[in-house]
Amino acid sequence: MNERLGDLADPSKFQGPLDISGLETSDLIHQLRKMVVIRKSEEKIADKIIDGAIQCPCHLAIGQEAVATAVASCLRKTDRVFGAHRSHSHFLAINEDIDSLFAEVLGKYDGCSHGMGGSMHIIDAKNGFLGSVPIVGATIPIATGAGLAAKLDKKGDIAVSYFGDGACEEGSFHESLNFASAHNLPVLFVCENNLFSSHLHIDLRQPSNTVARFAQAHNIDHQVVDGNDVAALSKALQTAVKHIRETSRPFFLEAITYRWRGHVGPSEDTDVGVKRTHDLVEWKKRDPIARLFHSLKDANAFTDADFEILKKDTDQKIKAAWEKAELADFPKEQFLLDVVYS
Repeated sequence: MNERLGDLADPSKFQGPLDISGLETSDLIHQLRKMVVIRKSEEKIADKIIDGAIQCPCHLAIGQEAVATAVASCLRKTDRVFGAHRSHSHFLAINEDIDSLFAEVLGKYDGCSHGMGGSMHIIDAKNGFLGSVPIVGATIPIATGAGLAAKLDKKGDIAVSYFGDGACEEGSFHESLNFASAHNLPVLFVCENNLFSSHLHIDLRQPSNTVARFAQAHNIDHQVVDGNDVAALSKALQTAVKHIRETSRPFFLEAITYRWRGHVGPSEDTDVGVKRTHDLVEWKKRDPIARLFHSLKDANAFTDADFEILKKDTDQKIKAAWEKAELADFPKEQFLLDVVYS
């Protein structure tokens, strides 16, 4: 078996409008707004890394906003969601709490982890985002355990595990898929396959550029989707999440996407020293925000003026959130002892 992604991995393909038939226009406009919020929040973070205001390492998901947005649209607050090291989008798609994210990357007490975690340790338990960690693949077994807890609770909740293609090379990933399948656990495994793990393209690391083959090996239903098409993602996820809740069986979604910035930090043209210039130019034509906007515009559901207002309102929201975060206090020294033990 030599499965490949084919056109989904070719950035010159899938650059046109989306098929938004069967989806509510109001839901799509809401998703467009949410993706713009995520994009502009991360662009602000990138700018503030460059000017030195942010000192912690930040892994940006600019270009990948559609995946988290589509997943969040199918979730309840009681579902249990776990991120990875590149999880600003996962966090903001659920709650849009820009204030606490900005405060966190500045190390301020008002941050979602009280300034003790930085970019890679973010959490919003009250809205279902139970945390992210920088260790590759570390939250996959935790999400699997949360799926077991959800099954025992018998309330129809699910667990969600976000990870990248690189995490599929970790043993804990395979153990988690095996356990979830063997024990019929309601877990949505979401692989954001952006074709790079740090500085290595997937073709330099794996015999195939699609990772859904691992779900097949564990007898888990799966689907490979254009991760820059929020409409296709939404349709796939609505069906998948309904199936998970009804059957208590896991599902594996592989979303093919591309991050516009490097592995870590704001640089666009290099990825830990590896040039991606040509591919990046082509992938930007598959921009999930632009494609949704043009689709809505073609359907006479959203105008250029509407889009300009949306972006302007978001800019004002971002500006206010950053100013608030800058004014927030750093944690007191004694707080160090308060968080050592649970």
